[in-house]
Formats: sequence, structure tokens, C-alpha cells
Amino acid sequence: MQNYKSFGAAIAVASALFAFSAPAHAQATRTWVSGVGNDADPCSRTAPCKTFAGAISKTAIAGIINCIDSGAYGAVTITKSITIDCHDVFASILNASPQDQPGTTTGVIINVGTDPKDPLRTVRLRNIDISGAGSGNVGISIMAASAVILEDIEVTGNMKQGINDTRTDGNTMLTVRNTVIANNGGSGITAAAQMNTLVLDNVQSNKNDYGLALAKTNTATIARSVFSNNKNAGIEADSGGQLMLDASVVSYNSIGISASGGAVAFANSDIAFNATAFSGATTTFGNNRIFGNAGLGMAPAPAGASAPALGQQ
Repeated sequence: MQNYKSFGAAIAVASALFAFSAPAHAQATRTWVSGVGNDADPCSRTAPCKTFAGAISKTAIAGIINCIDSGAYGAVTITKSITIDCHDVFASILNASPQDQPGTTTGVIINVGTDPKDPLRTVRLRNIDISGAGSGNVGISIMAASAVILEDIEVTGNMKQGINDTRTDGNTMLTVRNTVIANNGGSGITAAAQMNTLVLDNVQSNKNDYGLALAKTNTATIARSVFSNNKNAGIEADSGGQLMLDASVVSYNSIGISASGGAVAFANSDIAFNATAFSGATTTFGNNRIFGNAGLGMAPAPAGASAPALGQQ
């Protein structure tokens, strides 16, 4: 009988120790932030955190952070697959730098390294306003990840790039939808990753240095987008880069489309009111509108022999 009691007591003690220690290591698949939250809280729906940085440490790999209400949720470094989804509320990141150290604060750093526990290596950001307020460094810096998906984002007022993709992984993807990138000192989007696939849909990249700078080994498909009022080129593609532009507008730039040896083709698009429409060799599918440019530059080459409008190939 005595042995039975001792055994039961040992189990009770072990259970108590387990119950005490387990929450310290647990991470939720869904967490929450609120403008009136507290990062010391567990980031639950009823006890939300205050910042993205506070919530991400309590969110499991491939988990989701949601915003309960509008708020400024702070700069964040992401090192695992995560979704930050703030749709239907105004969520912001203010990455203004200190007055004595301008250009030192980045809004979002994505650096998801190889991890057997994280095979997807995918980051999704949705409905976030990222403002450098004229002194921020970079809006979104992508250093490592297999896939990055940006939806309904605004990136403005940084001294360098709005979105800077410098991954060296190879065979990576960047998707940007329904997004405005404006008033950044560097390129609106710099795609300098190795062997990266870039997809832009309904993106405006305006009043930056370049609207889009596409480096070699990168491939981009762009639809329903606007590249306007950029200091240098609306779109620039380096040698070895490939770009297809459809149903888009390139206007009021110093150079509309600059193909520095890259393969650039465009269809059903407006190239209008640029100082120079084209620099370098480009290919047209014959259904574009090229109008009001101060200079044409190098005329685009037709994609092939003319075809009848009905049954066009």
C-alpha cells in the first residue's frame, strides 16, 4: 500500500512539472495583435500582443498572425514560414530611422533559412502599410526564402529600395499583387535574386529611382500594372533577365523601358509621355500604344510576321 501511494505521488509530481513547463515551449498556429495589446501576453484572441515581433516568437512555423484592430505594429524580422494577414483593418509598420542615423531601419526583413522542420519556407504579408517617412532604409528586404507573397501592401518613403530581393537560394518566387510602391530613393522593386521568378499583378511603382530593376537570371511576368514618374527607367532589365509585360502603363519616366541586354517583350500596353520610350532592344506584339514620348529611342522589333486580327497567334 505504501509503495502504491509513493508511486501515485511520483506521477502527480511529474504531471505537475510537465504542466508547468509545457506552455513555455508551446507555439500557437494562429496568434493575434492589437493596438492595445501587450507583448507579455500569449498573443491569443483575448490576450493579444502589441507588435509583430512579439507575436512571431509565439507563432508556430507556417502559422498565421492576424490583426484585431488598426495599429502600428513595428518592424519585424521573419525567420520562418509565416502569414501576417491584416485584411479589413489598417495595419502599419513605421520604419523611420533616428534623426542622427537616417537610412538604418528596415520595415520587414525576410530571412528564412533551410530547416527540415520548415520545408515550405514561405512568407505571406497581406494588407500592411510600410512607411519609411523619408528616413527608413528599405521597406521589405528579402534575404532568404523559397516563396514570398505580398498582397495589398503599400511601401513608401524609404531612402533605398521599396522591395529589395537579394536571395541567393535559386529557384525562388516573388509574387506582388494589388500593391503600391512609391517615393523611395532606390528602385521601387529590385529583383537581384538568383534564378528568381517574379509575378506582378495590379502593382503601381511610381516616383522611385527605377520602377522595377530586374537583374540577370530573373524572369518577370507583369500584368495590369503602372510604372510612372520614376527618375530613371520605369522598367529596366539587365542582360540575362527576361520580362513579359501585358496590359500595363509605362509613363512619365526618364526612360520608359530600358533593356540592357535583357529579353523584354510587351503586349496591349501603353508606353506614353516618357522622355525616351525605349533604350535597348525590345519586342512588341503589335497591339501596343506608343504615344507622346519626347523621343522614341530604339524602335521595338515585331514579335513575328503580321497575322490577321481574327485568329491571331
